[in-house]
Amino acid sequence: MNLQILQQALTSFKRYLQSPKSVEELYKWESLYHFQENWDLEHPEFKEVYEQVLQNSKTKRLWKSEGYVPKKMMNYFIDMNEEFVKYIFKDLFDESKEVSDRIDRFVFYCDDLLSEYKKENPLSIDNNHYHDYFMISLYLAFQYPETYTIYDFPSFRQGMGKLGSAKIPANHDIGRFFKVSNTIWKFMEKDEEIWTLHQQRLKGKNLYQGKSLLLVHEFFLSL
Repeated sequence: MNLQILQQALTSFKRYLQSPKSVEELYKWESLYHFQENWDLEHPEFKEVYEQVLQNSKTKRLWKSEGYVPKKMMNYFIDMNEEFVKYIFKDLFDESKEVSDRIDRFVFYCDDLLSEYKKENPLSIDNNHYHDYFMISLYLAFQYPETYTIYDFPSFRQGMGKLGSAKIPANHDIGRFFKVSNTIWKFMEKDEEIWTLHQQRLKGKNLYQGKSLLLVHEFFLSL
């Protein structure tokens, strides 16, 4: 990244935070709030917990859209093998392990669960668990809001070009994405005006008030 271009982009981001478009993104801060309030792997009714952590009063677009239903599939997996689902989330959230490896294992485990599901439900038309890098990064961003953010490859790729990077990602590189996101976050944290403007738009109930790299996700979308 070109640091001068980054500073200019952060100045533009302050204008974005004062625009109506930024308010439209606050649904993500509501879902983050619900996750932080309800996530509990030790709860005896884990399916109920999973239902509560993916809630939103305005939209379900983070986990449900046309041809994209990761929440529905994970609910199937919980019904089928709840203890194993708990295990794969524990592994995903184990910060003592390399994040890229955890993500790849989560995909592998979901592949296994899908195979098991298809054996038990041979007439089902569901052939995908939909747990891609976007959805897995959402779990990480909601569990550790000051460490991870939501991975959106098109906006990341476009953003790296606009920020003057000499190496534009041609393929998925979620490890690099998290490193770049944390670098941008460090610059954001030093800028009190960004945090003040963000806080000013958090009006209403059930919006997460703490610091979160969701701001970096919004930054990429705003470029």
